[in-house]
Amino acid sequence: MINKALLSIALFEGLKGLVAIAASVGLLGLAHHDVQELAYALLGRLHVDPQAHFPRMLLDDIRALQNADMRQVILLAWGYAALRPTEGYGLWRGRVWAEWLAAVSGAVYVPLELSHLVVHTTAVNLSVLSVNVGVVAYLVVRLRRRRRAQVE
Repeated sequence: MINKALLSIALFEGLKGLVAIAASVGLLGLAHHDVQELAYALLGRLHVDPQAHFPRMLLDDIRALQNADMRQVILLAWGYAALRPTEGYGLWRGRVWAEWLAAVSGAVYVPLELSHLVVHTTAVNLSVLSVNVGVVAYLVVRLRRRRRAQVE
């Protein structure tokens, strides 16, 4: 019997895959547009100061994205989008390979999230790091218990 924590992780992984698909489709739709100009127009329409913290972060990310090779960004998004639902399916079905995949792929993000937290200390960043560390720790404990049970 699969427990609720594992099912929750599986659903969340599947959701992340769907979001990656939606984001890549959105990027494809914006491929031949000046995204920075669109962002400024949207901020103006919403009466948001582009120099405020979050709008400025958005504009910085857009600037970085416009300098990137869009084909490479979209291919990475599709790879991510394929990986997450596959991982979610495996977790939902209680597959050991999916627990390993989820633990390793989650652990990869911990140093990045930690360095981001150091630079931008916010409750959201702390929460993201805490949840990720909790999920990785939970999966590692499950895998270790499974290994101990096999040895005995």
